[in-house]
Amino acid sequence: MTLLLTEADVRSLLTMPIALEIVEESLRQQGKGELILHPRRRIKLPDNALLHYMAAADPIRGYIGMKIYTVARGVARFVVPLFRSTTGEMAALIEADALGQLRTGAASGVATKYLANANARTAGIIGTGYQARTQLEAIAAVRRLERVRAFGRDPARRETFCREMSERIGVAVEAASSGEEAVKGAHIIITATSATKVVLEGAQLEPGMHINAMGANWPQKRELEAAAVGRANKIVVDSIEQSKMEAGDLIQAFGEEESRWNAVQELSQIVAGKVPGRTNVDQITLFKSNGIATWDLAAAVRVYEMAVARGMGKPIPLWEV
Repeated sequence: MTLLLTEADVRSLLTMPIALEIVEESLRQQGKGELILHPRRRIKLPDNALLHYMAAADPIRGYIGMKIYTVARGVARFVVPLFRSTTGEMAALIEADALGQLRTGAASGVATKYLANANARTAGIIGTGYQARTQLEAIAAVRRLERVRAFGRDPARRETFCREMSERIGVAVEAASSGEEAVKGAHIIITATSATKVVLEGAQLEPGMHINAMGANWPQKRELEAAAVGRANKIVVDSIEQSKMEAGDLIQAFGEEESRWNAVQELSQIVAGKVPGRTNVDQITLFKSNGIATWDLAAAVRVYEMAVARGMGKPIPLWEV
């Protein structure tokens, strides 16, 4: 029997502390070469509908899976089919919108843990959509924030974001009138937008800042000015292979200078202790997050195992899937 887990099931089981734990462990495994990762692929239809798919395997725990999602008429729908690698049976079919939001936020949280200064207390965020919420929640879980400023283009949504996130993280989140105001003097910067044009310029960066840039994962899109990428002393990604395909911030900044990729490091190597993270307080560090399937797999396995332990989910015969 396959277990069907809905968005409601996932939201009741997966919390940010759990997401931070499993994403960090997944990165450690990745850095040790224990996981198999296939980068995202996309199919675009004539009517502009999109199918995205990405896959991963954990031979040690005995699971393989993928995240599949469609975007049509502005609506995205996510699902993770999870299989047992020893038998090939589908263990679970998991609705994965909340799962994706939490694992993406958690990855930025882990990056902040290893790359931001230990005494970072202020954050600035550009973007106030659904992804921005888990980004800020994760940052607040790994650093003792004292002040947060947020900017989004829609004033009403910006005010709602500030009010809701102030309650969620227990720190006052102030509305900023511009992206520049949001990030000025911040120790940690988050860009979580759907922008196709620059939202963070090089001139806005100051020594000691850490940036989590997660909004652009198409080669033609970017949030960071080339000068902002150029000012980063350390550039870290989730997967160099996938970044070369879709990290527009880096693709456009590097241009024809292929050698610049040689200085890019993977977060997994830092978490696994193979390369250092931040090495001095004045470094400007950048984590360019695209989102990788090993995080989805780790989250899906944990959600499935918790659901089984608690007797949750709807068992369905495989032929109904």
